[in-house]
Amino acid sequence: MKYLPIESDLFIQNRKRFVEKLKPNSIAVFNSNDVMPTSADGTHSFIQQTDLFYLSGIDQEESTLVICPDAREEKHREILFLKETNEQIALWEGQKYTKEEATTVSGIKTVYWNNEFNNIFKPMVFQSERIHLNTNEHLRADASVETRDKRFLQWCRETFPLHRYRRLAPIMQDLRIVKLPPEVDLIKTAGNITDQTFRRLLGFIKPGVWEFEIEAEICHEFLRNRSRGPAFETIIASGVDSCTLHYVRNDKQCREGDLVLIDFGAEYANYAADVTRTVPVSGRFSKRQKEVYNAVLNVHKTAIQMLTPGKTLDEYTREVGKVMETELIGLGLLDAGEVKKQSEDKPLYKKYFPHGTSHHLGLDVHDYGDKYRKFEPGMVLTCEPGIYIKDEAIGIRIENDILITKDEPLDLTDDIPREAEEIEDLMNR
Repeated sequence: MKYLPIESDLFIQNRKRFVEKLKPNSIAVFNSNDVMPTSADGTHSFIQQTDLFYLSGIDQEESTLVICPDAREEKHREILFLKETNEQIALWEGQKYTKEEATTVSGIKTVYWNNEFNNIFKPMVFQSERIHLNTNEHLRADASVETRDKRFLQWCRETFPLHRYRRLAPIMQDLRIVKLPPEVDLIKTAGNITDQTFRRLLGFIKPGVWEFEIEAEICHEFLRNRSRGPAFETIIASGVDSCTLHYVRNDKQCREGDLVLIDFGAEYANYAADVTRTVPVSGRFSKRQKEVYNAVLNVHKTAIQMLTPGKTLDEYTREVGKVMETELIGLGLLDAGEVKKQSEDKPLYKKYFPHGTSHHLGLDVHDYGDKYRKFEPGMVLTCEPGIYIKDEAIGIRIENDILITKDEPLDLTDDIPREAEEIEDLMNR
């Protein structure tokens, strides 16, 4: 792996917290992601299923984690099943985990090869009442591609039809929404890599540069700092395309007088940073661009301070909306009288700020979260207000990654330049 080793204590602690949420006589199974094909004999780079990584630290395909706290044999209370290396695999792909290496990474003492799975697993199931299986229950998930977890679920139901089946997703969502200190450190590392990258970009962006050239600079800096690459598909949107929220073509030339909106974030050890900055291609904001930029920055700073324990995501969003209304009225984009008469369900600010202010961040960019659960210390959320004025080709978003604490919110990406004057200064050095 490109990233530095992670202490196994993190995964041991995660499993301990997980087991506390299981009912007696339960067995739980987590499968790795598939290696996804392209065409012919091509494949995409492997990315681990994040629940399995969260509980084991294992970052390899064809891996399975089985947790059975009440197993009659103590050594079977947590087991890893792994792909065994042979000479052919070692020649073409390189070495896979040895059993000893897997134990060092995960803290799990019992490791078997995959060909032993059925002989070990079936007796354990017959001694259990409940089988806990994993499904992707993210509200925005695309479930059109069959996963290893889905195939395993079908096999289990055919093989053990009379057992009681339970969902792992509610447990994992409950656990992962609050980050432990080592996780926060990994997110912070991803943010630091993103900071270095942004500073590199400020010396590179100028009229005539292509959006994909900016993207290339990002990938270069990410990789040289132990990142696998972008944590999500990078947005480099200049000119009027800065008003397109998920513009990922990145194929236009940046022109003098344009703004370029850059929504990007490094992955580090499977954890994500998610940062957005908007900069002037020519190195100086116009008067109107700076006016809008500072309005977004005002909302951004105020919204960060609102990320405190005790409120829900919906309550927070409504609070931020009120701040945004004030700024939009000041910019001449909304009429104060019309705002007073607006429907609560369809606030007028949505015309210029159509997306949410925050989402949870962690092993997934849009990490597990529950909008009905009140904010708690240890949650990490983005803060990303924006104003998009298509008629003026002005799209501005500013995004940082924030840790909720019992006191003041802690900005994990506070070092990344965001003041208009600082950005201009760094671009013109």
